[in-house]
Amino acid sequence: MNNGRLIHTAQALVDDVINIPFLPRRGANAVATARNQRAGGAVTVLLAAARSGARCVHAGSVGTGPAGDLIRSVLQGDGVAVSSPVVDEIDSGVCMVFVEPSAERTFVTVQGAERRISIASLNTSVPRPGDFVAISGYTLQGQTATPLLGWLDTLPPGVEVVLDPGEAFAELDDETRGAALAHTTIWTSNADEAKFMTGSHGMAKAAEMLLGLLRPGALAIVRDGPTGCAVSGWGQTTVIPGFPQTPYDTNGAGDTHTGVMMAELLSGAKPAVAARRANAAGALKVIQRGADTIPAAADIDAFLAAQ
Repeated sequence: MNNGRLIHTAQALVDDVINIPFLPRRGANAVATARNQRAGGAVTVLLAAARSGARCVHAGSVGTGPAGDLIRSVLQGDGVAVSSPVVDEIDSGVCMVFVEPSAERTFVTVQGAERRISIASLNTSVPRPGDFVAISGYTLQGQTATPLLGWLDTLPPGVEVVLDPGEAFAELDDETRGAALAHTTIWTSNADEAKFMTGSHGMAKAAEMLLGLLRPGALAIVRDGPTGCAVSGWGQTTVIPGFPQTPYDTNGAGDTHTGVMMAELLSGAKPAVAARRANAAGALKVIQRGADTIPAAADIDAFLAAQ
């Protein structure tokens, strides 16, 4: 069993989730049917991991104001420490999420204090061998790329670097992408993001091909919603079927999958076992609406027992 922690470096935001009957054309209008605010971004990964038993730390920057206060309160409620100092005079960012009845989502982000990271602020997490350090392709854009990559260069041996590339990874220059991949020992993404890097449509093939881009001994996880996910590395490639559901809200499902997967790996679970629990967590996430719908370990246990 690994005694390491999950340290997340990416953006903690407040998701302003607005349910709409349709996405209006440019210049037109739509009337929302519901609205709620929740802490999102890196917070979702951290909560999912914490609720599956992992010790978690947020090393990304959090601001001063209503959004920052909400983020800190939510993390504290699940025992997740925030190591970085509070950013004064600027609040954390807000991501407006427009959700249609099909569960399709459209995003508009207003950035804030989460972009104010430094090598010193990240280093307050004091990473040590056995820890998992999670990074995001979005942090590799703009002003946050240099301090993040500089900090990764200082990590001690034995720290696993977990890359969630996001759509942003496709927009990076080759040098930045290469620098991030050179540090990565665990890749976790959806099938489209994996296809950009490999050209392969198949989860298993893409996962295998990704290993050639990562550090020796790496693990690649490629998920495809209800289809499940593929895990390649550590001596084998396995496709783990998903649990198809009628979705109500897919926002945060991928982050939930990642958080549970990392918690299980930290606990010493084999990748295929970890992936099955992560698939179950993603299925539970998409059938719920509301500000606090990330499943706990007991919820996953009950879901799997019923299958």
